[in-house]
This record gives sequence, structure tokens and C-alpha cells, in this order.
Amino acid sequence: MFTRYANLTVKQSFENFDMKEAIAGIAQNNPTILNMKVVEAYEAVVDSLGAHGVMVVSDNHISQPRWCCSNDDGNGFFGDRYFNSQEWLQGLSLATQSLKTKPQVVAMSLRNEPRGPNQNVEMWFQYMSQGAKLVHQINPNALVVVSGLSYDTDLSFLKNRSMGFNLDNKLVFEAHLYSFTNNMSDYWTSKPLNTFCANVNQGFEDRAGFLVRGQNPIPLFVSEFGINQMGANEGQNRFLSCFFTYLTKNDFDWGLWALQGSYYYREGVKNDEETFGVLDSKFTNVKNPKFLQKFQLMQTKLQDPSSNLTTSFIMYHPLSGECVRMNKKYQLGVSSCKTSNRWSHEQDDTPIKLAGSILCLQAVGDGLPPILSKDCSSQQSAWKYASNAKLQLATVDEQGQALCLQRASHSHQILTNKCICPNDSDC
Repeated sequence: MFTRYANLTVKQSFENFDMKEAIAGIAQNNPTILNMKVVEAYEAVVDSLGAHGVMVVSDNHISQPRWCCSNDDGNGFFGDRYFNSQEWLQGLSLATQSLKTKPQVVAMSLRNEPRGPNQNVEMWFQYMSQGAKLVHQINPNALVVVSGLSYDTDLSFLKNRSMGFNLDNKLVFEAHLYSFTNNMSDYWTSKPLNTFCANVNQGFEDRAGFLVRGQNPIPLFVSEFGINQMGANEGQNRFLSCFFTYLTKNDFDWGLWALQGSYYYREGVKNDEETFGVLDSKFTNVKNPKFLQKFQLMQTKLQDPSSNLTTSFIMYHPLSGECVRMNKKYQLGVSSCKTSNRWSHEQDDTPIKLAGSILCLQAVGDGLPPILSKDCSSQQSAWKYASNAKLQLATVDEQGQALCLQRASHSHQILTNKCICPNDSDC
């Protein structure tokens, strides 16, 4: 946009796709935009976001004005047909110069989802290093966000070789994950879920999450994930619950695909709906209010390295996005995570204690609500993760039967029921 289309106006851009109705709509609602150059319109959007208190990560998404992405679209990697490396650097320079005086622009993302048959580690290091240093030189206040290979799913090569600089602690890496990443779509409903979920989360850890570990951690931004907002795809729903647990446990910063409910034009279709979009096609209402509820815990700060407080835990129910809370009668249920209780749990087969008290969570029996008891030494008070995915907390009753914490099917109450999948291979 900043190089090939810098002099193109918004009206001309829409005319190129015969978008007469869209032009008429803009003329009625935002007439000043039509004669703006596309770069000026982009800056106007950034200004409006800033005026509403929204921070901006400016992303170099694709070289052509088209839907992204495929392996053979010619936009995937440095040197591809439509991806000229020098033009890319020029565009980064122009964009950074244009936005550096706007404090709401907190980061510049160098390139979305490098991919395709020509991708290789050596060229990635060469050009990503050049681009990162160039952006930092122009705007040393902005974070510089760097994507991995294979549709931004793989940064594993950084285990053995670093970029050699951190841009005064402004260097950030990003990664993406979807239910369909690496052709996984069908596996969410055909593979044993506990095992498959654990493997997917561990795979993300091995390819990207490892960056935040160790003595020299590097920031990681999980900048894309999402599902069909209507919740009709069971495989995607399972993916979301699974990945939520990983994101929440690690307190990653994240970006959801997508906010927009539709597109003026996408792949030859006018007014094409975005099924992954939070908003409806007219951008007036949220498609699925229950979906937004699932994000309430993820939108809070869960880990603070500078805090001197004792580590505690929140019991989180990823299917609903709610957290476990005790009422005045010492009964447990799920409700808003803003009012959830804190708990301590040292390791498997140890009590789960209510923070700031001597009370422990104790199972009573199958189908019954657990209680809070001063007896923290019984086997009914010893809890452990019941699967590799760590999606269940289990104890045993007096007969040694495994019982798992579950939300009641028709209420917010917490019960202990016979564990559905005591072995990972079962389901």
C-alpha cells in the first residue's frame, strides 16, 4: 500500500472492483474518505482507533490487495513473484515513518505468515533482521513483531540460533494456531481428545511457547487464533477449549481472528460474511455473546513477575469461560472470573486449599457437590490432574472410584461425578 498504491484513492480502489453500492454507502456515511488516498484512509482509521483508546499493531499482511493466504499465491516469502524484498523494506520504512508520531501504534509487525516452497531459515534471518533493525532505527519506541515460518506456526529454529539482538527489549515474536493448522481439522473429532489436546498444546510449546522459558525469555504474542463464531463446528469448539487452557495458564497476550463481520469484497464475492468475525455482517451486533464471555479470564493479568504475593490458582471452566467461586453457604459454583476464589495446590495427590483459610476441597460422592472441610488428610481431599491435557481435576471416593470436578449440566453448581475419561486413550 505504501509503495505500489500510495497515490490510489479510496474511490478508485472500489471502482477497480466495480463496487458501486459500496461507494454510494461511503458517500452517504463517510464522504470525506472517498477522495482520500488509501494511505491517508489507513492513517484516519489509526487516528480513530487512538481517539477511542485502542492500541494498534500495524501489520504488513500481504503484497497484493487480496485475501491471504496460500502456498502458491506468490506473496509467501522473500523473492516470491509478488514479494520483492527491497520493496518490502521500503514499505516498512514508509509505514514506520508515517505512524511513528501516533502513540497508539505500539508495535510494527514485519510480515504476516511467511510460507511456501521457497521459505528457508537463512533468508528468514537475513531479511527479518534487516527489517527489525530498520523499524527500530526509525521508531525506537515501537515494539517490533517478528513472524515465524510455515504460516507463522514455527519458530523452533530459534532454539539453536538467536537473532543476535533484542532492540533494547523491543523485539517480540508472534505465532498463530487454528483447528486446521497442519491439516488437523478432522482430528479434533476423530482422535482421543485428551491425548490430542495435550499433543497440540505441547506442539505449540515446542514450536513457539519455549521462547518465554529459561534464563533469557523472549516475549511471544499469540497474534492469531479463532473459530466459527456460531459455535456449530464441534471440532473447532474442542480446539478452542483446549487452546484456551494453554493460553490462560501461560497468560499470553493474544489477538483473535477476527473482529470484522464481513468484507466489501473477498475472493470475487461482494459483501462476503466472515464466519470467524465477532461482529455480525453489518457490524452492529455481536454474533454470539456467549463467545465473548469465554474471554473474561484471558483479558485479565494473571501473572506478574514483579509481584511479591504468594502464588495461587484459579479453577477455570474453559467451556463456559467461568471460574469456580464459593458462595456464602460454602457451596461451589461457576460464575464470573472477576469474583473467583484463589486456591493453592502444591502437586498431584495433595489437597486443594482455599487461599487464606484452613479449608480443603473434599469429595463426598458421585453426583454430589464437594464440600470445604478442615480434614485435609483424607484420600477424598487429595486431587490430581486426571489426563495429559490437564482438563480434569480428580480425586477418589471411599471405594477408590475416581471422581472428577464437573459443572452440573443444567446449573452453575459444581459436582463430583465419575470421571468420563479415566484413561487418555478412551476419549
